[in-house]
Amino acid sequence: MNMPLLWVLTLLLISVILFVRNKPRMDVVALLMIVALPLTGVLTMEETLAGFSDPSVIVIAALFVVGEGLVRTGIANQMGEQLVKHAGNSEARLIILLMVAVTGLGSVMSSTGVVAIFIPVVLSMASRLNIHPSRLMMPLSFAGLISGMQTLVATPPNMVIHSELVRNGHEGFSFLAFTPIGLVILALGTGYMLLARKWLGNDSTDKDSKEPRHRIQDLVREYRLEGRERRLRVKANSILTGQTLDELQLRKQYGINVIAVERQQRFRRNLLSATGSTEVRAGDILLANLVSPTIDLLTSYYELGVEPLSTEDSYFGDHSRILGLAEVMLPPDSGLIGKTIQELGFRSRRKLNVIGLRRNRAALDGLLVDEVLKAGDTLLVAGNWKHIHALQGYTRDFLVLSLPAEVDQGAPALVKAPHALFSLAVMVGLMVTGAVPNVMAVLIAGLLMGAFRCINMDSAYKSIHWQSIILIVGMLPFATALQKTGGIDLAVQGLMGAFGDAGPRMILAILFVATAVTGLFISNTATAVLMAPVAIASAGVMGASPAPFAMTVALAASAAFMTPVSSPVNTLVLGPGQYRFSDFLRIGVPFTLIVLVATVLLVPVLFPF
Repeated sequence: MNMPLLWVLTLLLISVILFVRNKPRMDVVALLMIVALPLTGVLTMEETLAGFSDPSVIVIAALFVVGEGLVRTGIANQMGEQLVKHAGNSEARLIILLMVAVTGLGSVMSSTGVVAIFIPVVLSMASRLNIHPSRLMMPLSFAGLISGMQTLVATPPNMVIHSELVRNGHEGFSFLAFTPIGLVILALGTGYMLLARKWLGNDSTDKDSKEPRHRIQDLVREYRLEGRERRLRVKANSILTGQTLDELQLRKQYGINVIAVERQQRFRRNLLSATGSTEVRAGDILLANLVSPTIDLLTSYYELGVEPLSTEDSYFGDHSRILGLAEVMLPPDSGLIGKTIQELGFRSRRKLNVIGLRRNRAALDGLLVDEVLKAGDTLLVAGNWKHIHALQGYTRDFLVLSLPAEVDQGAPALVKAPHALFSLAVMVGLMVTGAVPNVMAVLIAGLLMGAFRCINMDSAYKSIHWQSIILIVGMLPFATALQKTGGIDLAVQGLMGAFGDAGPRMILAILFVATAVTGLFISNTATAVLMAPVAIASAGVMGASPAPFAMTVALAASAAFMTPVSSPVNTLVLGPGQYRFSDFLRIGVPFTLIVLVATVLLVPVLFPF
């Protein structure tokens, strides 16, 4: 063993030990390796930093932006709602539907992209069903990896091995050649995750998790607003039509505080912010909050020409992606102290409505518009999440306290949902047809999201999970270092020398293990490039068909279940799932062995020697 190879293996061992200890953070370990590798003399600084220009890294970063566009337009939550709707309250049914959906979509596009898109969906589902994210994130990543075993175009290693077969004069794989084995492994993986979930989200993890955040209904209860919600339809002959909310003064004269307006526009009902200049039209549904639940409005309804509708379901729940609540506190040096709520002009200036007031932790009742504000008062404001977020920029006169959990489901660009779907369809179409490289397809989708205003630049930059990006970039140089020092060739030659005289099924098992272990340290595409010639040459020596050997290497290249750094798919769920390095070892190693057994048993049946 040469000295450069010894240095590289030493650094690799150090990084793995630090990953297992989880101290320091994994992205910090990756940065340390970026600094250490050039000092060995094996790689130049340019080679070490080449990961920042690697197309896969750009794809991952851009897919975070595409995923954010799907969240901001409400599509991600709607996908989650459909899964939850069909799953009911069954966590097991949810895992089955999630894995099938992710595997199906990942069979025709980047599995990394699919997982990046589904992460916010899964977090939302976990929150709604009160499930720890770790019980769903690992099934998500496993499904993403299994999707690479479904079709010829599902993952780059499949194409690499197909091309190597053709280059050596053999028949390549068809588009659906992988599907029968892939479906069996999907069934095994789904069943395995249904059993393994009990080892995820255990007591120690739950104790470390944060306290549950306030929800909108908690705020409603704390400000004593129960029973005050009203939905009022404006009749055709109503005296309200054609007038603005400021002109009507419904809050002062009738005790009706209009928070938002539902209006039929073209083929859908849109939710409009209730500002002072909002003009009321016939057919509008006013989402209102009463000053007091004891107000007798029957006479007022008749006088105003409005019809009360059912309020069995809270309109905050129905419109949680757009409509929200927030607490605003007045600091001692606020310029608003001594003014009344009417004088604040929240509706006209901030496009928000004050619907509650707490003083000394006690909620005040009655008509609050003339209440003089004091230091330490807390106001409850209602309106569009976009306007609530804008409040956080005004820190001089008031402070926005912690927002309710529903803010995570906010969709400030809900009306742009068709445009986001179009952008996603363009990306998928370009990836499936191969008209342009994947990196270009994803960048085009991100630019379309921006052009259609599904996202803005601030949300785009904030959406990128930089810890995952740095981790991937820091580990990529090891592939080049191991290749330059002969480490990969040495390992492969040793394995074949030791087991070359064994039977064909044993060789399949050895190829699977060699590919899976090598894939722990370098990308699965690079692993396929190195192992495909070995598989085909082994078949030639044994006088057997190369198809089963090549298929085994392809399946093993996607079996990166054992560590969080063996695939970008695993790395993506590491943070959201709150996993440790050891979690992947505990869950991933047994399932890799299951896939190994299934591969050795099934491949020779479908692809005879």
